[in-house]
Amino acid sequence: MSEKILIVDDDIDTLRLVGLLLQKQGYEISAATSGEQGLSKALNEKPDIILLDVMMPDMDGYEVARRLRKNPTTKSTPVLMFTAKSQLDDKVTGFEAGADDYLTKPTHPAELQAHVRALLARVGARNVDEVETSQHEHHGRVIGVLSARGGLGVSTFASNLAGALFTRVQSDVVLAELTPGQGTLGMDLGTPRQNGLNELLSGTPAEITREKVSSMLVPHNSGLKLLLASENPRDIQLTSQTDHYEILVTRLAMLARFVVLDLGSGLPPFVQKILPLCTDRIVVVEGLPNTITHTKMLLDEIADLGIDRMSISVILNNRVRSETQMPWTEVQKNLGHSIAATLTPAPEMFMAATRVNMPAIFSQPTNITSQQILKIADQIIEREKAK
Repeated sequence: MSEKILIVDDDIDTLRLVGLLLQKQGYEISAATSGEQGLSKALNEKPDIILLDVMMPDMDGYEVARRLRKNPTTKSTPVLMFTAKSQLDDKVTGFEAGADDYLTKPTHPAELQAHVRALLARVGARNVDEVETSQHEHHGRVIGVLSARGGLGVSTFASNLAGALFTRVQSDVVLAELTPGQGTLGMDLGTPRQNGLNELLSGTPAEITREKVSSMLVPHNSGLKLLLASENPRDIQLTSQTDHYEILVTRLAMLARFVVLDLGSGLPPFVQKILPLCTDRIVVVEGLPNTITHTKMLLDEIADLGIDRMSISVILNNRVRSETQMPWTEVQKNLGHSIAATLTPAPEMFMAATRVNMPAIFSQPTNITSQQILKIADQIIEREKAK
């Protein structure tokens, strides 16, 4: 396979000339006409080398190089910076920003080719070490929790499942609420008005580094680490940042043994992007006819994403004591999907837990509903061990 070279330059003529020259040498060429587009392509396409112009209007090459070096995906990608500037200070600035090599325009084709070959040779020399490192890089188990519609207790279940996992393994567990504008966990857990998720979704995808995501996690008294959604309804527009979500979930998986995602209700584009990244998918349902109909549709749509139905666990959440709730056997029959677990109604327990800003699994661990959630956590841990 030929090496891929990403050329970032706002000058279309330069892009064409340099691209054609290197393409004739057998390289695969990708082009970007702005710094932000270059960062996005570098992250998504993972080129073997980046040719980066300094003088660009939206974001200069120095800033692009700094951001490339801050991102774990591109921190080792060779950067050849080229510009019309030839002053020593400009070159020093380029190297300090993270450039590996520097050429001034106009550059002779033979010189450019020689520098590109030299940088690619360095890539080959470091590949063995990078492969060995990546083999040992931590990737936690990601559990996505959702429902067909709102009001079924997704957030409450997700927070208590995260607490149950932490209780069992006593190692890092992240609880991430990924629905900006619809946040409830911050208020329930005593940490309202958090802007971490907003900040991650508002920047560029290249800025979502493991270090930045880690800095946005809020430690909770329970031992969980929280990434919380804002309560401001206008922030729901951030759910359109589907590429950001994909990168965010990948980064979260590097930061904990288990990551529990509160995905809210329905199947918006960002959830469609996230579900294939999850190792466990949990759909919450209640025993009412309309909810079962909606949930059956949701399961069909998830399957249409190429996700095996057998990898989806359905939890019957009986939130209130009512004669109108169907028994689990009838729910399972009407749904056409097995019920993995049934939760006993415990509204008083969950209300009391909210008053002390803790998941109920910590405040009332011996309650029958808490024990049922602990069993679900045990099943997830068993699957982790089996894998």
